[in-house]
Amino acid sequence: MKIVKLVTMFAENVIKQNAYIKEGNSSEGNKAAKKYVKAFKEITGRFGDEGREALVELLKNPDEGVRAMAAAFLLRYKTEEAKRVLSEIATGKGFAAFGASETLKRWQEGTWALDITEKGTS
Repeated sequence: MKIVKLVTMFAENVIKQNAYIKEGNSSEGNKAAKKYVKAFKEITGRFGDEGREALVELLKNPDEGVRAMAAAFLLRYKTEEAKRVLSEIATGKGFAAFGASETLKRWQEGTWALDITEKGTS
């Protein structure tokens, strides 16, 4: 599968998960989460930093949830840029703001552990 398709799959499933959460459908939300995690693993496993660079584009996505989730997964690779995006979102309200705030807390505590294959930082 090509990087673009995997990045699209990541973004689409973040959006789906958030929609299911708003509906109160945690079962379907969890399925969507598994799909974007799988897409991320494939992006980074097959394409490494090239795949991570493709995900960086999602930091500009119009959907706040997609931006927040991409930033969460890119914290080790694009630390400053990801922290900036998360900080901006964390000042708002709603699910994405809460998630961004919690992600930043876990990062500061040193307990954050999504992309454990550290390839570089910015």
